[in-house]
Amino acid sequence: MSKEKISTKKVENAPKDYVFGKENYTLMIIGIAVIFAGFALMVGSEDIFDFRKLTLAPIVVLVGFVIEIVAIMRKPKD
Repeated sequence: MSKEKISTKKVENAPKDYVFGKENYTLMIIGIAVIFAGFALMVGSEDIFDFRKLTLAPIVVLVGFVIEIVAIMRKPKD
């Protein structure tokens, strides 16, 4: 039985292949920030039927999710 040597040498100038481009990651971070802002608008102990909590905050959260979908679906520029 012969054992083959496995090379553990690092490849110095290998290209880094990322799934998304820089613009996609930037949009993802913006989308996450918008989602957190929407949840922050929902926080509070005053009137639960306030416009901010009942209407504005869910719309902001949905906009954040739309931004995330766009960030994932957008084709990265080469």
